[in-house]
Amino acid sequence: MPRAGLTREAVVAEAARIADEVGYERLTLAAVAERFGVAVPSLYKHVDGLRALRRELTVLAIGELGAALEGAVREAEEGVRAIATAYRDFARSHPGRYAATIRAVDPADAAAAAASDAVLGTVLSVLSAYGLTGADAIDATRALRAALHGFVALEAAGGFGLPQDVDRSFDRLVDMLDAAMRAWTPARISRRRVPPSDASVAGSRRARHRRP
Repeated sequence: MPRAGLTREAVVAEAARIADEVGYERLTLAAVAERFGVAVPSLYKHVDGLRALRRELTVLAIGELGAALEGAVREAEEGVRAIATAYRDFARSHPGRYAATIRAVDPADAAAAAASDAVLGTVLSVLSAYGLTGADAIDATRALRAALHGFVALEAAGGFGLPQDVDRSFDRLVDMLDAAMRAWTPARISRRRVPPSDASVAGSRRARHRRP
């Protein structure tokens, strides 16, 4: 018998549970329909196909990750450590939902963009305590995310085979990130040395023969 109260929210929530169980890439409409005891066409009353369902899942997952980060930061004094710990916990507890958060959202998708902006806002508020703003804050955000994603992805794939405690290694990673933020040097406009043209070389030679 079809389950009563089938709604878009219920479909997306069940899709999130399935993604966590079997993996985001293995999420199918058939799997969701089976959970509700309905035929696949019945789901189209609530979601417009698998692509739309995955988009809904992405919005849900980013929102949940954002709430986890915000809650952790609110209750802790060490912002970067709070973000790192909450990020890792979310990835380990909800691997399918976490996978849905990886790809950059379409800026034209208002709901997805709003959820993503909320996550960014939480991170930027933490980085501002280190004096990081503007382009430097974005660089630091990307560095932080890359480091955390690399760790949780390797951990999930069983990539840490040595016997030493993984939690200890994660703590040291967070220490390194904190130290990097404290020692952050603002980026120069360009680090690339541009060879001077013949005209500029000639001009500099003439300049050396002028009186100051």
